[in-house]
Amino acid sequence: MPIITGAGGGASAAHLEWQVWNLEARLVVTDAARLDEAARIAREVLAEVDAACSRFRADSELTARSAEFAVGAPASPMLTRLVRAALDAAEWTHGDVDPSLGDQLGALGYDRDIAEVRARSEHLADRISIAPLAPRRSTWRDIRLDGDRLTVPEGVLIDLGATAKAVAADRVAERVQAELDTGVLVGLGGDLATAGPRDEAWQVVVQDRAGEPGQQISLEPGWAVATSSTLHRRWRAGGKWMHHVLDPRSGLPAPETWRTVTVAAPSCLRANALSTAAIVRGHAATRMLADAGVAARLVDARFGIHRVGGWPEADAERTLDHAKEPAHAR
Repeated sequence: MPIITGAGGGASAAHLEWQVWNLEARLVVTDAARLDEAARIAREVLAEVDAACSRFRADSELTARSAEFAVGAPASPMLTRLVRAALDAAEWTHGDVDPSLGDQLGALGYDRDIAEVRARSEHLADRISIAPLAPRRSTWRDIRLDGDRLTVPEGVLIDLGATAKAVAADRVAERVQAELDTGVLVGLGGDLATAGPRDEAWQVVVQDRAGEPGQQISLEPGWAVATSSTLHRRWRAGGKWMHHVLDPRSGLPAPETWRTVTVAAPSCLRANALSTAAIVRGHAATRMLADAGVAARLVDARFGIHRVGGWPEADAERTLDHAKEPAHAR
């Protein structure tokens, strides 16, 4: 995912970085004495999310209980939270972010962890066939969640990849602030959430890739930033390049109008939903984001930068080599 990290340094702040879900996780707390406990909370939440909804684990709740959910069954609190968030995102985006696309992703070759998909495609890209995509008979509207009772029609494979990561970031930030009373910044790849007491704005660096133009922005405590991209979760199948943001209307990867779309919003879930929808909308994205009343930064295929809703101007644009200049929270 694109690089989005807290920037700067603070005398009492502390941070931790690790790998999870084949992306970089970053945790920053304003009270260094709370870092270990905050890390415990973060890992607990991430493990709970993975156990609830991973499409690549036979023992995840969503996979292991698929027969029960086909006729309707109570879901765990975490799976209920994740599915509700996905349905909310679909509603906000008029179906552009659709959690019923798991079968389409699998047919295009994204049927296992992305690291395994890439490793396979490096050697077999031209020999991996793409399964024919049957006309879609179900959409997100066919997934039912009444209270905690989840019904997933037979033949529908839920994929929560577009929203679960954002929910996890929001949840970690919420719990760390509530339980430890510290300012906190949580970054999961391109999804970043903040919470807790802080007298000044977080300084955040937004950048597509190391060595490419980036921008430092100020993010008020409690706000979130999310970036969706056509650059990073990529693989080859059927002799073609694929990426993971699908257009629900075609079941195929959305046109690569934008390299990245970054959105700031009061929650990481809303920011993520709108940034993903913007990739799907293509040239219509700027109008959609303006109508949504959010600030956004879109980078097109020629590196042109488009700003919506008061996103800071270009005077802060600069090239940052993240590998040489790791950023820290301030």
